[in-house]
Formats: sequence, structure tokens, C-alpha cells
Amino acid sequence: MAGNANQKTIERRGLMVVISSPSGAGKSTISRNLLETDRNLSLSVSVTTRAKRGSEIEGIHYHFKSQRDFELMRDGEALLEWAAVHGNYYGTPRAEVEKAMAEGRDMLFDIDWQGAQQLQDKMRGDVVSIFILPPSIAELRARLHRRAEDSEDVIATRLANAKAEIEHWHEYDYVVVNDDLERAFGAVKAIVEAERLRRDRRPGLFGFVSGLLGE
Repeated sequence: MAGNANQKTIERRGLMVVISSPSGAGKSTISRNLLETDRNLSLSVSVTTRAKRGSEIEGIHYHFKSQRDFELMRDGEALLEWAAVHGNYYGTPRAEVEKAMAEGRDMLFDIDWQGAQQLQDKMRGDVVSIFILPPSIAELRARLHRRAEDSEDVIATRLANAKAEIEHWHEYDYVVVNDDLERAFGAVKAIVEAERLRRDRRPGLFGFVSGLLGE
């Protein structure tokens, strides 16, 4: 009977969960924790013209393409968003995302504000955008130093870029200050759960409610 349905059996459209932040604010850690704890969430696999590294697997880390193939995808509207980074192209394939949305599967996008902007322009109703802020620039600087991965010049560049990225905070649906990783992760997880319950994302509610009223 319809009245016995639970949240999982009511058909819904998938989400595009976009998480952005300046380098060092915690985006990658929060994204990784989400993927490890949420079985209905998968990472969007980008296409790139960058050469494959020895440890990388085609279709898992990236879809590796020639520049010509990438340009054909871009010009044929087969990409939802794309950018040129350090002389290479990166982009999000449209077909995989639209298939996941139609099947009620959620996809995670770990991208910058420019990619987020393009996704929202093309698929606004499916996108849930979250911006992660550091508690202060001083703390962001300290985190970058603790990673011990970059020279002082690179850290200075990252901090300058961080301020430019932070200026786009108001373009996002949600803003989470990562002053405590566990609390910030909990907030992002709550956002995803709440967005899954939105009425306009759950076309199966029409049949479910009709069943309730017909009992």
C-alpha cells in the first residue's frame, strides 16, 4: 500500500552538490568524508587534456582526452562546464550527470567558483552550492604552512587567490565556516539531507499522496 512507503522508495530527482572553497579551507576533506559516508553520492569524473599520471586510472580519476576531442565535446555542448588550468582543459561531461539526475543519484562536484557558476547557469534547479570559508585568513595561512607542501611564494599566491575566491561567497546557496572540521562536515551533511527532501525534487510524491488520499 502507498501508506507503507518510506523516504527511500519515493521517486526523486538527483542532486548536483557543488562544494567550493579557497585552498586550505577544508573542501577536499569534507568532500572525501561525504563520499565515504554517503552511498548515494558519487564524485563527478571530469574530462581533461592533461597527460595521465602513472597512478591514475581512466574513468576513475579522469576521462583523458586529446585536445581535439575535448574541443569537439565543448563545441558540441557535451560539457556542462569547462576551464583552462595551467595549459590544460578540464570539464564536466553532460551525459553522465543528466543520467545520474534522472535515476535519482546524487553527484558531488569539487570545483571552483567559475565552474560552479557555469553549472548553475545550465542546471540551476538541480544544483545545491556550498561555499566553505576559513575562520580567518591567519588560520588559512597556518593551515597552508602545516601542510608543508608549498614554498613561501606559493603560499603567498594561494592566499592572494583565496581572497579573490572568497569574494564570490554570496553566489552560493549555503556558506559554512570551517572553524571546526567535524561541525562543518555535519552542517554540509545536513544541507544535503534537507535538499533531498525538497518537494520540487521528489516527483514521486504525487503518486504517493494520491495513494494516501485514495485509501
